[in-house]
Amino acid sequence: MRAFVERVFRLKESGTSISTEIVAGLTTFLTMAYIVVVNPQIMAQAGIDPGAAFTATCLAAAFGSAMMGVISNYPIALAPAMGINAYFAFTVVQGMGVPWQQALGAVFVSGLMFLVLSMLKVREWLLNAIPMSLKLGMGTGIGLFLALLGLKGMGVVVANPVTLVGIGNLAAPSTLLACGGFLLMAGLAAREVPGAILIGVAAATLAGVPLGLVTFTGVVSAPPSLAPTFLQLDIAGVLRLSMVGVIAALFLLVMLDNMGTLIATLYKAKLMRADGSVPRLGRVLIADSGGAIVGSMLGTSTITSYIESAAGIQAGGRTGLTAVVVALLFLACLLFAPLALAVPAYATAPALLVVALAMVSAMRDLPWDDAAEALPAAATALAVVFTFSIASGIGLGFITYVVVNLIAGCGRRISGAVWVIALASLALLALE
Repeated sequence: MRAFVERVFRLKESGTSISTEIVAGLTTFLTMAYIVVVNPQIMAQAGIDPGAAFTATCLAAAFGSAMMGVISNYPIALAPAMGINAYFAFTVVQGMGVPWQQALGAVFVSGLMFLVLSMLKVREWLLNAIPMSLKLGMGTGIGLFLALLGLKGMGVVVANPVTLVGIGNLAAPSTLLACGGFLLMAGLAAREVPGAILIGVAAATLAGVPLGLVTFTGVVSAPPSLAPTFLQLDIAGVLRLSMVGVIAALFLLVMLDNMGTLIATLYKAKLMRADGSVPRLGRVLIADSGGAIVGSMLGTSTITSYIESAAGIQAGGRTGLTAVVVALLFLACLLFAPLALAVPAYATAPALLVVALAMVSAMRDLPWDDAAEALPAAATALAVVFTFSIASGIGLGFITYVVVNLIAGCGRRISGAVWVIALASLALLALE
């Protein structure tokens, strides 16, 4: 078995081991396991049976993650995209009155478009042609985005009607445990202890049991039926003029969101070449396209690469074995849902903060002596976090890059891919 795993995932070549990859997979899973709770709730707002949505979420995440791990050999997990699931439920279904069956059809068609463009290497051309400065800005922006999510989940940062954000109640038990978990993770990471994040999550969870913050309702339960959503998508209903805008918006949102996630995670794992290109990128894009298509058939919104994969990378994950471990855990979640869902949000939120603080170090590699490169990258980072949207922030960053370089007289450095993405971003913002 060891020889088979080594042959498939080339662990020695990547400087890792089976045990390290398992710990990394567990870490990634724990930081993104919230999706099995949150996504069904959002899908229910679109009229989809929440039990079927739970099962669809687990199966789609398992399929996409396994496909990514085996095909591309990268430690990137997939699941229904946060933000895009909200667009699906609240904008398309509730706002536009589109039946959820047709909305799933739009997800299928947009996924099919992604697959075709991936096989034609159009998406690969777009991703590899992005300037390194913008890639660094995207990675930093997503790091800041994760930091805000982590601090919010810990209860350290809360909404404030006057100052937009403010400090939370630091005396709250869950916040104290979250802060303790963060300090434990950071301290162990500084000592280079393997699985530091996982240890911190487990410690924060167990500490909450005597305080009544963690409730174990059981270990094993039968998964809900998938029948209400399986193959219920309406593709024929999507093939009309009024749905063009929906499909286009889904396509652009997922493209920008996924682009930022891939760049941030691969850069963090040092799997990106010096010129910013990505080995085996075509396989990565085909894997996430396939995940989106299968997800729509199962009954959930678009599947895409997850930024929480950075937590597993921080824990040492370097190959597709990490993603396969995540896939197996999502499958196990079907049977062990009570146990998996017992890990509270306050225990996983510190993991996001630890990963975020490591990711923002990408800013040091920006060419600060070249304002036309550095300033748009910094603007991208700030736009991602302050618009609270990876897709919108990255889109604004591309537009800024084009305008700043034109004014600076550096128009020649603007590649065709950057022009395409900037114009697509303008269209996306117009649709919003």
